[in-house]
Amino acid sequence: MAELPELIKDLALILVVAGSVTLLFKKLRQPLVLGYIVAGFLVSPQMPYTMSVVDRADVQTWADIGVVFLLFSLGLDFSFKKILKMGAAPAIAACTIIFCMMASGISVGKLFGWSQPDCVFLGGMLAMSSTTIIYKAFDDMGLRQQRFAGLVMSVLILEDILAIVMMVMLSAVASGTNPDGGQMLNSILRIGFFLILWFVVGISLIPFLLRRARSIINDETLLIVSLGLCCLMAVISTQVGFSSAFGAFVMGSILAETIEAERIIKIVEPVKNLFGAIFFVSVGMLVEPKVLAEYAFPIIMLVLTILIGQAVFGSFGYLISGQSLKTAMKCGFSMAQIGEFAFIIASLGLSLGVISKFLYPVVVAVSVITTFLTPYMIRFSNPCYRVMEKHLPHKIITVLNKITLSHPSTASAKNKWKSLITQMSVNTVIYFILSVAVIFIMLTFFLPFIRHLLTGWHWTANFICGLITVIGISPFLRAMVMKKNHSEEFKELWAESRLNHFPLIFTIIVRMVIACSLIFYVFNYLSRFANALIYTFAVAIIIVMILSRSIKHSSIRLERLFIQNLRSRDIQAQVHGHRRPLYEGHLLDRDIHMADVEVPAGSTWAGMRLRELKLRNRFGIHVSCILRANRRINIPSGEDVVFPGDKLQVIGSDEQLSSLASALKTEIYSDDSDIENREMKLHQMVITGNSPFVDKTLSESGIRDIYNCMVVGLEEGKENLSQIDPSYRFRKGDIIWVVGENNSVIQLSKA
Repeated sequence: MAELPELIKDLALILVVAGSVTLLFKKLRQPLVLGYIVAGFLVSPQMPYTMSVVDRADVQTWADIGVVFLLFSLGLDFSFKKILKMGAAPAIAACTIIFCMMASGISVGKLFGWSQPDCVFLGGMLAMSSTTIIYKAFDDMGLRQQRFAGLVMSVLILEDILAIVMMVMLSAVASGTNPDGGQMLNSILRIGFFLILWFVVGISLIPFLLRRARSIINDETLLIVSLGLCCLMAVISTQVGFSSAFGAFVMGSILAETIEAERIIKIVEPVKNLFGAIFFVSVGMLVEPKVLAEYAFPIIMLVLTILIGQAVFGSFGYLISGQSLKTAMKCGFSMAQIGEFAFIIASLGLSLGVISKFLYPVVVAVSVITTFLTPYMIRFSNPCYRVMEKHLPHKIITVLNKITLSHPSTASAKNKWKSLITQMSVNTVIYFILSVAVIFIMLTFFLPFIRHLLTGWHWTANFICGLITVIGISPFLRAMVMKKNHSEEFKELWAESRLNHFPLIFTIIVRMVIACSLIFYVFNYLSRFANALIYTFAVAIIIVMILSRSIKHSSIRLERLFIQNLRSRDIQAQVHGHRRPLYEGHLLDRDIHMADVEVPAGSTWAGMRLRELKLRNRFGIHVSCILRANRRINIPSGEDVVFPGDKLQVIGSDEQLSSLASALKTEIYSDDSDIENREMKLHQMVITGNSPFVDKTLSESGIRDIYNCMVVGLEEGKENLSQIDPSYRFRKGDIIWVVGENNSVIQLSKA
């Protein structure tokens, strides 16, 4: 028999130990991430009393795949539109927390005399709170429906995207010995360029392709296609100098805007869970007890830095973003831990060979300790606020509640010039990036191909390449120059004053110069004409593009396709009734807000009418809507029935919603301890002469009422059983088929 590969043996050991440990952690109501880390420690060579993994290199490869799928899944939960709709408040809080915590981490590292890369990476690890751990803590403590939990999750979404950018920046820092401001700016511009390019191209193509294949695609093919796109973008990302995790996240965020996003999230989750578990197990394998003992004091200092730093800086970040002091403290205290991104950043530092090996187990130990303390920090926020409220003067509390850098925009504050220039700038940047991408592809790949194809016809090949390139970028250049020239803001500013005419014309000239520069670059690269002649050609071509109706229609079609794809998920949600009511946001300034609660499968509420549940009397909440599959029941009446799986959109205060969520968790049917013995059996029974059922009808026999069994049919030698008429009387020799519990069938047979 062939020898089993070591990889399979290692995988079996990892999954068996991880499964056992996580069952224990599930029983103890602790995050599964910690269970995976403990399992990794148990199967590592550091643990002499247990079996250990043989080939750690293969496990590390699987762990790298796990990072890719983790960030792909994170991208599926992310939406650029959500970030834009959040406004400035979450961005202010997130940037404040990340900057302050990163500075704190670097300062602590400097205090212990660690190297510059160690300090920088340590700052990045300490700046990222754990979305998974916080979400789990809110769920276990019944706080997920409270308003402050929604604020925390909004900031965590921003932290996740900033963590991706930070990973790219840290990679850039690691690639150079002493990167200056120019290198950092260059890295930021490269990130922005490729992020916009991939997002625009992805949104334009991928939703269209998925729509065309919808009739032939099932869950299996959708899984393969999704993971294939994820891996493809990971490869492309590494080819242009970024990490594979960054590419996976970008592809996830693109697929998050498609109609199939919900299906993709559901079918990808098992794959993410498998490889994610292997990643966290690999994290635990790097824990060394000797290192933990040697660096016990730095670990304690880092734990205190996170607890105190997040409590202070986190609360301050939420405070200046417009939240009250009490809410800001609840949010800031909730974020006092580090998790999965700290491990990913540490893995990045190790793979690049720029951080010391001791840093990884130190960060893991800090993460484990802060994770255990997370529920206590959340509970500690209210007593801490009461102490501050008691000892601080009322005027200071009032001033703190009014500190904010985020002010809601009003109609009078909106400036027409600002709106117009912003829209023009965004359009110019996007179309410039798309044009540069087309030019790069044509000059890098198509030009050598056409030159090889037309050997000896060098200038002809150049002319063909230049012509196709100009045709390819023409819709983008026309949109760059003409977009927003007929907008309402442009017309109103033109009509308001003659002084506005020159600035408005100047905006058109600037965009024309940018468009001409791109055409000039193509011609200058492919020809030897004089610069003045090339500029003349470029201006003439731009004028032709502006006057061409076909190019205009092509530009409009491309933009409409992008907008349609970008809004496709929202349109589907609106059609199926999954969008939240428009009035929800107006409730947030008061003590009430809206939340979704799901009726569990085993709930005792199932099958009951709203009138019978008396939710308003019991909890003080109002049910505004019932979401059932693809149906929306708005303003339900007291006669509407609640079913398992229903999502109730309810309105109430934090305390009322917490009481409702707690009741939903506790008011469920208890487990049937005798369920194995109550299995239904199908049994054939012959009516004998001594049977008490002879000459009796079904209702008279008592088979259902007395013996709790059901007669399925009468066997008469036919292919199918005959249905028994209610007036039929059993006769000697009849063969009937009955179904019931095993004990009931035995008692019936003995009758």
